[in-house]
Amino acid sequence: MKKWIAFLGLAVMCLCGLARAADVPLGPGDTVRVTIYGDTNPPTDTRVTESGKITVPLIGEVSVTGLSTTDAERKIAGLLQQKGFMRDPQVNVLVTSPVSQQVAVLGQVTKPGRYVLDGARTVTDMVATAGGVTPDGGDIVTLVRTRDGKTERSQIDLWALSNGGDQSRNVVMQRDDVLVVERAQKFYVYGEVQRPGMYRLEHGMSVLQGLSAGGGLTPRGTENGMRIKRRDENGKLVEMKVNDDATLLQPDDILYIRESWF
Repeated sequence: MKKWIAFLGLAVMCLCGLARAADVPLGPGDTVRVTIYGDTNPPTDTRVTESGKITVPLIGEVSVTGLSTTDAERKIAGLLQQKGFMRDPQVNVLVTSPVSQQVAVLGQVTKPGRYVLDGARTVTDMVATAGGVTPDGGDIVTLVRTRDGKTERSQIDLWALSNGGDQSRNVVMQRDDVLVVERAQKFYVYGEVQRPGMYRLEHGMSVLQGLSAGGGLTPRGTENGMRIKRRDENGKLVEMKVNDDATLLQPDDILYIRESWF
C-alpha cells in the first residue's frame, strides 16, 4: 500500500513538472525550423553549429547558443527589423531535433538510457520518463552533476518527496546530468523464523515488521531476547539487544530470533 501511495505521489509531481515545462537553451547539434511570416521563402531547417550559430534567410548566420527558442525568435526579428527587411517581423523557431540537452538515467529504472530535456524537467520527471523504479529499486536517487571540471554528487529521497518532503530537493535537471537510482536497501533475519533470509528494507521498518517479513516465529521462537547485529561507524560488527519491538531497522542489519527456553 505504501508503494502505491508513493507511486501516486510521484505521478502527481511528474504531471506538475510537465505543466511548468519551459524552453531549454539551444546548443550545438540541435536542429531547428525557422519560419519568417510574410517572407516568400519556405521555412528553413537549420542545425546549430559547434560555434553555436544557425543560418537564417535574408540575414545569414545568427548566434543562438544558450538562447531559448523565444529569445532566438526575438533576436532574429530584431535583426530583420534592424537590417530593414521587415517593419514588424513575426518569427517562429521550433526545435525539431533537440540533441544538445540530454541527461542520463541509470540504475534501477525500467528503461535506463539517455533522454532529451524538452523542457524544465525535475528529478521525478526523469525517473518517470525512464519508466519508473523497478521492483529492486530503492527510494534513493544519486544526482551526479559536473560543472567546470568539478563533479558533485547529491542524494535525493524519492519517498520523502512523494510524502510531503522538501520539494526543493526535486531539482530541475541540467544538461549532462546523470541520475542513478540505487538498489533497495536490505536487511537479514535468521534464527527461529519461518523464512530466514534477506529482505527489502522499507521506509521506517520496525523490528516487529522485519520479523513479520520473515514469516513470523517458528513454534520454538520467542520475541524475548531478540538481537541485532549492526556495523558501527568503524565498520565493526557489533551486537545489540532489542528492548522494544518498535526499534527501527537500519540497512544491512542482521536480526536474530532466539529459541524459547520453554
